Amino acid sequence: MKVYDDEVFANVSFVDGGMDGCEYDGCSFEGCDFSGVSFGGKELINCSFVDCNLSMVALNGAGLKNVTFTRCKLVGVDFSLANGMLFSVSFSECLLDYTIFIKRNLKGAAFTDCSLKMAIFEECNLQSAKFSGAILEGSTFTKCNIQDADFTSASLYAIDLSVNSCKNARFSYPGLLGLLTKYGIKIE
Repeated sequence: MKVYDDEVFANVSFVDGGMDGCEYDGCSFEGCDFSGVSFGGKELINCSFVDCNLSMVALNGAGLKNVTFTRCKLVGVDFSLANGMLFSVSFSECLLDYTIFIKRNLKGAAFTDCSLKMAIFEECNLQSAKFSGAILEGSTFTKCNIQDADFTSASLYAIDLSVNSCKNARFSYPGLLGLLTKYGIKIE
């Protein structure tokens, strides 16, 4: 079992060879291409990804603990397949369209200036999560805890408050109109 500690991987393509280690602790990945790569069984702890392409990566059983993604492309990633026991992530300026988060603990997670078009959040703990500048067009929130979550600068969301726990969640106008979408009313 190969373990990498505090390594920097810059401009590496993992597409053909995959990842040969089982654990990555404190590693940085900069400008790397992981598109379609399997992270199955890998553990990433205190790692950062910057300017990487992680579209369609397979996370079957992967541990993502204290992992940050900055300016990364993560289109179509199913985060619900990652190990739920080792799951702590944050995102900044990332493309997260068509991602899936089912039964994930995202308490306090940051989605700063991210595109989350058509993302699925189902039975997630999003308590105190921050969606600063996030674009949530077409995204769904079902049976989620969004208590104390901050949507004040998020846009294009439509959240059904009757199927989510939302005490003290923060919204602002005009995004607030997205909370009325399910009623099919016209606001002029």
